[in-house]
Amino acid sequence: MYGSNTVGNMVLHIWYCKTYSLINAVRFKVTEESDAQPIMAGVCIIVLRLRMDSETKTELEDLLGVLPPVEFCCVYGSALHGRKRDKSSMVDYILGVSDPLKWHSENLQRNRDHYASWMVHLGGSKLITEVAEKIGVGVHFNPFVTFNDQLYKYGVVRMHDLIDDIMNWERFYLSGRLQKPVNILVDQMEVEKVNSVNLSSAISAALLLLPPKFSEEELYAKLCSLSYMGDLRMLFAEDKNKVMKIVQGQFDLFQRMYKPVLEGYAAKELLRFSASSAHHANITQDCGLSAARSLVSSLPSTVRSRMRMKLGERKILTESGGVVHEVVVGSRAEAAECMRKVLRRIVMVSSVRQAVSGLLTAGGATAVRYVAKKMRKAWNS
Repeated sequence: MYGSNTVGNMVLHIWYCKTYSLINAVRFKVTEESDAQPIMAGVCIIVLRLRMDSETKTELEDLLGVLPPVEFCCVYGSALHGRKRDKSSMVDYILGVSDPLKWHSENLQRNRDHYASWMVHLGGSKLITEVAEKIGVGVHFNPFVTFNDQLYKYGVVRMHDLIDDIMNWERFYLSGRLQKPVNILVDQMEVEKVNSVNLSSAISAALLLLPPKFSEEELYAKLCSLSYMGDLRMLFAEDKNKVMKIVQGQFDLFQRMYKPVLEGYAAKELLRFSASSAHHANITQDCGLSAARSLVSSLPSTVRSRMRMKLGERKILTESGGVVHEVVVGSRAEAAECMRKVLRRIVMVSSVRQAVSGLLTAGGATAVRYVAKKMRKAWNS
């Protein structure tokens, strides 16, 4: 019935039909796609709820009370540190909605001042949505929103696009954000469970780029850096030490987030752990060709498709009579370098598109203010 649909397309089809939950769709597809079995079959579903005191959680949920309803909401960045938050810094949200056009139309009635005035006057919700989806990567951001003496920035994305990026890394934008610790406040479509596939893919990509022996901190730093490879902002408008600051500041959250995935890889004898100081593990990985093929096979469909174009493909007939197209992996180093180039290209294109979209949607004064703040942080790092 589904032919050669990718994991993402299968999930999206089931989601739209509302026949099964997203998590059941993931489980079904993982067992059907033989090229994903070597690792994914041993990875359990991860559900991570960050521990947060009730006062902080209430504060974070307050903003949702003045916005139209959403299907998904997560908070990331400094907000994860609870009482350590600086009131002068923005609290960052990702909001998933089924219909951005309708959502923005309602939000304009409630919070017209959240948007750039020129977009409101020239095209309203239609223009806002079109700029995000046709110029940007599907996300519209409203930065410097003031509410209860706190600055906020929230990005609005279509649920279809959010799920697709999580599963396939077509744009590798929000999927990259969800590979890092976040606090989920609303999750009506079980995005958190589906994100397990994204976390496993991130581990596979990071392992391909790491040497035979490395520390747990080096692993998290490598997977954290994946979504920044090729990002033009890193050249002038981002803190050059951003990756290490994220990992060191949220190390315990990374551990909790990735522990089930790493245990699955260890069960497949791809990883071995040895104790180290301060509860940080030293890790040894299998760098053989068979292990490299397993890692490549568990990468998202978009990445594998582009790698096949560069390295070649081989067709394998499955027990069910289907045909699986696998990447030809001649050597681990060659596969790793090919994957690196593919990811850099995806991230570079997405960062340029989102930068242009952001400059348009934020308005002149707000855009200058936002870029200036980013550049100050970069220069002071």
